[in-house]
Amino acid sequence: MILDYIMSALIGVCAILMFFVFITDALSKTRKFILFFMALAAIVLLLADHFTHLYDGAPTVAAATIARLGKFLTYGMYLYIIFVFNQYIDDLLTTSGAITEKPIDLKTAEAILFIGMIALVFAQGGNLYYYYDSANFYHRLPSYPLAYLFPVCALMIQLLVIIKYRDKIRKRMLLPLVLFLTLPLAAAALQFVIHKVSITSISIVSMIVLLYCFSILDVNKIVKTAHKRELDTLLQKQKMAEEITLALAEAIDAKDKYTNGHSKRVAEYSVMIAERAGYSREDCDRIHLLAILHDVGKIGIPDAIINKEGHLTEEEFAIIKTHPTVGREILSKITISPDLAIGASFHHERYDGTGYPFGLKGEEIPEAARIIAVADTYDAMSSKRSYRDVLPREKIRSELQRGIGTQFDPRFAKIMIELIDTDTTYQMRG
Repeated sequence: MILDYIMSALIGVCAILMFFVFITDALSKTRKFILFFMALAAIVLLLADHFTHLYDGAPTVAAATIARLGKFLTYGMYLYIIFVFNQYIDDLLTTSGAITEKPIDLKTAEAILFIGMIALVFAQGGNLYYYYDSANFYHRLPSYPLAYLFPVCALMIQLLVIIKYRDKIRKRMLLPLVLFLTLPLAAAALQFVIHKVSITSISIVSMIVLLYCFSILDVNKIVKTAHKRELDTLLQKQKMAEEITLALAEAIDAKDKYTNGHSKRVAEYSVMIAERAGYSREDCDRIHLLAILHDVGKIGIPDAIINKEGHLTEEEFAIIKTHPTVGREILSKITISPDLAIGASFHHERYDGTGYPFGLKGEEIPEAARIIAVADTYDAMSSKRSYRDVLPREKIRSELQRGIGTQFDPRFAKIMIELIDTDTTYQMRG
């Protein structure tokens, strides 16, 4: 009775295992195919073994047929499962880079198993391993050990292959491989003594379940390692991109001897505004990047105009006003981030529609650009210029107040004013 429960439980486990193998994407197609058919063979093995014992000695012709067929399938599934496991070892060694083609050892194991299957077919008519008497009872013949010769030889060869390539196999997979090869051998030895209990069948099926579990653990570890490696690479690339971006911004700011560090400060003020406006960390980081690059178009402006003492002529100011368009053209080349040019393109647009270069109005202006516009204007007033000194804090506050709804988005201008009010010692200055 206990044996029946164990067999039923293992059949259920194998059925579940087949389902999980089918839906598991982490496994390679070859590995899924192998494990699926090993689990299917395990179910056939358990059912054949069960019906063999169930109908042993049953008097009907149907029972005798089922008992004989079950016994044949039991021995046949031993050979088949070991054959499929041979493919598992081959796939494992191939994917690990240990081999490029199947070793002669594994080919030899397959040949032995094939001969074993032929001998099993021949045994059905020649009473080579066992026979059924007239009352349909199973009996072993003196030559019965030959039935185990072929699978045992194949398992021994496979074990030698595992030992040979042990340094090429991931350590977490060595244990289930060795157990798969050694426990059935030990079970087969016990099977000579204990006839009625299917120790060999139970051990093989248990090892298939164990192999699946370790295969999943192994693949998960590989995926986790690969994911970590990709993440590290991505973080390195992101860090490199940030450093290049910052270096570019500093190179642009260095063109103006009076406003060095302008882009960095505008980015910091933009993030402060965005944080108070309730933006997520991800959006704040995005705005920081857009703000760092908002003046990239000044690369195309002559140094003589940028560093001119005093006010600009109309012609010179017209050249200055081209820097948003130039910045847009430069950053639009970076196709991996299509919105990278938002800050550069629109930070001189005004909320009332009188800005440049496109004359956008209100909500037409991207939100990030409206934030940068406020931060940019604040830094321009709080930094020393060629034609004036740093403006007083109260003067800047009143200018921002006056620009609410005309030059600036009211929401973001008010937040900037709040920041000014909290900066009582006037630390936010160029």
